[in-house]
Amino acid sequence: MRSDNSHLKATSPVPRDVWESLYRSDENAVVSQSLAWRDALFASGRYQDVSLLYEFPSGRQVVMPMACRRQQPRWANAVASWPQVWGIGGPITQGGQVSPTEAAVVLGDVARRGTVAATIMLRHDADKAWLSEARQFHVEERGCYVLDLAEGFGHVWQHKFRSNTRRAVRKAERSGLEVEVDRSGRLLDVFYDLYEKSLSRWAAAQHEPLWFTRLRMNRVCYTTPGHLALVAKHFGSDCATWVAWYKGQPAAANIVLRSGAYVKAWRGAMDKEIAAPVCATEFLDRLAIEEACEEGYRFYDMGGAEPGSSLARFKENLGATLLFTHELRTERLPVYRARRLSADVVSTLMSRAR
Repeated sequence: MRSDNSHLKATSPVPRDVWESLYRSDENAVVSQSLAWRDALFASGRYQDVSLLYEFPSGRQVVMPMACRRQQPRWANAVASWPQVWGIGGPITQGGQVSPTEAAVVLGDVARRGTVAATIMLRHDADKAWLSEARQFHVEERGCYVLDLAEGFGHVWQHKFRSNTRRAVRKAERSGLEVEVDRSGRLLDVFYDLYEKSLSRWAAAQHEPLWFTRLRMNRVCYTTPGHLALVAKHFGSDCATWVAWYKGQPAAANIVLRSGAYVKAWRGAMDKEIAAPVCATEFLDRLAIEEACEEGYRFYDMGGAEPGSSLARFKENLGATLLFTHELRTERLPVYRARRLSADVVSTLMSRAR
């Protein structure tokens, strides 16, 4: 599809070479804006690629990653950049820059394309014009944690890691942990077994059935063997599975992705009874962070967490800084409110059944 007027030309789908060129020109583009992430998303078969390339008379090009559900009727069309479980999408431009006028034109066009709803998740350092011109969108702020690696691992160890993290790493080093890293997908099953144990632990802590915990987690952190395999396939050697073994048993595992200037701590799981006493999770992050520094990456993205939560404290102890992404959402029908209401109703019913 191509459309144009006196202000811009819009092309969909976006030519791969243009996407890759703009991504490489934007030094702060995140992992989930990469072509590998895009390819994994659409390979799942659940979504249709409706991403757009906007070209302005000024020469500015803007790529808006975007997806919609397959086989949904036109009157029920909802577009997202990206769908919630796929994280941050948002615009990609040369140098990350855009003028207020250009931002307004793009946002207005995206809003019109969502018959029912349109959602854009902006990364934390998006050009301010995207927020200032988002008048037709509801804006919601979300926390994310990012560690700056610019000054190297020595600086991170001494000045970013908190003292309790350094003590935990030293304890892990004395414990006899053995660490394996694989970039072929061979250890994904080990990770998923640990993830299943994590789900069981979370279900017990919340006094809820395992099926409900799985459903709740998949709304925000979709994790299935097929999903993991797709991402690993499309990232290739840029997808690493780190596993810490203790006395022959898997204690903890992380899946780490890399693209552009970022390394992304994408998924983590552990057998708490084994991992906690030997500080296996801190040790795996320390090793992945050191490797990222040695290979010249600028940022270690630890993802979201509720400020003040135990997960947020864990990330802060590793030196990550709380930053804020922004979700832009416009709806002609209250889709988001209905989803939240249904989730709240189910949670209430489950709490009363305990």
